[in-house]
Amino acid sequence: MDGAAAAAAAAAELREAHRLAGHADRVWALAWNPAPGAGPVLASCGGDKTVRIWKRAPDGAWHCSDVLEDTHNRTVRSCAWSPDGRLLATASFDATTAVWEYNGGDFECVATLEGHENEVKSVSWSPSGSLLATCSRDKMAWIWEVQPGNEYECVSVLQGHTQDVKMVQWHPLLDILVSVSYDNTIRVWADDGDDEWHCVQTLTEANNCGHSSTVWAVSFNHKGDRMVTCSDDRTLKIWDTSADLSQPKTGEGHESWRHLSTLTGYHDRTIFSAHWSSEDIIASGAGDDAICLFAEEKSSMVEGPSYKLILKKEKAHDMDINCVRWCPQDPRLLASASDDGTVKLWELRGSVLD
Repeated sequence: MDGAAAAAAAAAELREAHRLAGHADRVWALAWNPAPGAGPVLASCGGDKTVRIWKRAPDGAWHCSDVLEDTHNRTVRSCAWSPDGRLLATASFDATTAVWEYNGGDFECVATLEGHENEVKSVSWSPSGSLLATCSRDKMAWIWEVQPGNEYECVSVLQGHTQDVKMVQWHPLLDILVSVSYDNTIRVWADDGDDEWHCVQTLTEANNCGHSSTVWAVSFNHKGDRMVTCSDDRTLKIWDTSADLSQPKTGEGHESWRHLSTLTGYHDRTIFSAHWSSEDIIASGAGDDAICLFAEEKSSMVEGPSYKLILKKEKAHDMDINCVRWCPQDPRLLASASDDGTVKLWELRGSVLD
């Protein structure tokens, strides 16, 4: 770490503000409700087959307002809010995805999506809210179209991965889907304009400076021109995603997504989660029980982008950290979920925000 990075790390602090207890097993995933008027509302899901909704009271205390249960009969592995914050999708090892609607008093399961052969690992809404993506141990990703009356139609089954698909994530601005897998690859999918979905790029170790082991997670920055991925190989990789791969390639000079930077040596075990904040700070959580924060080193742009470590929070949890998520309404608020059964809320303080 250079002198400037060391100074920034010394000035920044990640303070544990709240510890949310209630899950009876490991907590796998988190999702903040993105609706601007929702206030900070957090969903968590885990091995106890439940989803919990957490809200902040006027006095600043956090409480569990709802427990969604008796729908999934195995681990709930992933959860995601629709862009308008009205619906919550939950993906389970029972091979189903449930869609929940808040009717003003309670959450109601309004749809159950079936079709995957076994565990559903991840769920993600498109930026328009008209499409839902799921992925599974069956090596496939499915794209569902939202129909009137809480109906969902599978419009495409994406095949190409040769191992479990760990996560699907939509581009924040475009109908482009990214999937990551045990097969060490990152696949980019787009509609060809005739409602046919195809893999338009595969990022691999051999061809694109990709990961050498299982890829666990992917996150975009808010502009959609950068992407971060993390892996069993204990690295984070930054990608230039400014090219619109949903458009036909015309002429020369059309660059596909490309590798920009590799962050290595910061975590000692598998990095399970990475998330990009609206203030361009990347958080990572790993099997070494630590959280790291990174920001771009602006002064190095002549040589290409590089990223510096802002801080490392050792022993952030007692066990593996499965998920980290920045709050959209409060970019200084970070949530983390762990095998230790807890959700923690962290406040980022210090000059890194200046």
